[in-house]
Amino acid sequence: MTVFWILAPIMVLAALCILFVRKAVHAALLLAVVMMSLAMLYASLDAPFLFAVQIIVYTGAILMLFLFVLMLVGVDASDSVVETIRGQRLLATVLGLVFGATLVIGLSQVTWGTVVGLDEANAGGNVPALANLLFSKYIFAFEATSALLITAAVGAMVLAHREKLTPKEKQPEAAARRMREYAETGRHPGPLPAPGVFARHNAVDTPALLPDGSPSQESISRVLAARGTIRSASVDDVDDVQRQLSATESSESSESSDRADEQEDGQ
Repeated sequence: MTVFWILAPIMVLAALCILFVRKAVHAALLLAVVMMSLAMLYASLDAPFLFAVQIIVYTGAILMLFLFVLMLVGVDASDSVVETIRGQRLLATVLGLVFGATLVIGLSQVTWGTVVGLDEANAGGNVPALANLLFSKYIFAFEATSALLITAAVGAMVLAHREKLTPKEKQPEAAARRMREYAETGRHPGPLPAPGVFARHNAVDTPALLPDGSPSQESISRVLAARGTIRSASVDDVDDVQRQLSATESSESSESSDRADEQEDGQ
């Protein structure tokens, strides 16, 4: 009971914070707190199998996958809040209230038997007892859940699949298209410079510096630009690069003049 009264307020507070935080990464981290606390409750109830599954599968695999996707792809802070379906907020609110009322009524009518503890349930071991229940008494629910998960995975693959309506663009066609876009709109025909090139930092939020020392904003991800987390190259950095370029050009010109003098002397 001590573990419950310690972890229950933490779980409730973290769950409420998930609804009100503004950043998706913070929401994922708070969800990890809830899942870890739930795993500790499983451990306190002598359920080692559920404890391990909660840590390894949900917290260690699924949630971390969500977190890595959010960190790599990012979420634009300027997401559109315009309703694409008319009345979807009102419909969602009504359905949520109906579902909540059904849940409360259903739980209020449940009669609980006398609590016998977990000693009898775990007499032959927690994992063997759970396996016996899953593959005997609850085999239909177990297989139905498996079929539901497989159906959801197949449905996600079908929705993500797109038929190619046009033939795949080959390298000559791509080169011709880039040159045509460069002639029409001035778009750069080649690959853009990577972030951090010729800059003081090689981070992904540092714009590359062009040959004249000016920063190239096109080298930064649009997600970082929308978040406003781009590092701007300072005037000193740009001046240093320009001085280095001037020194390099002067040294190259002196070397070329020296080679020309040597050729004249040889002749």
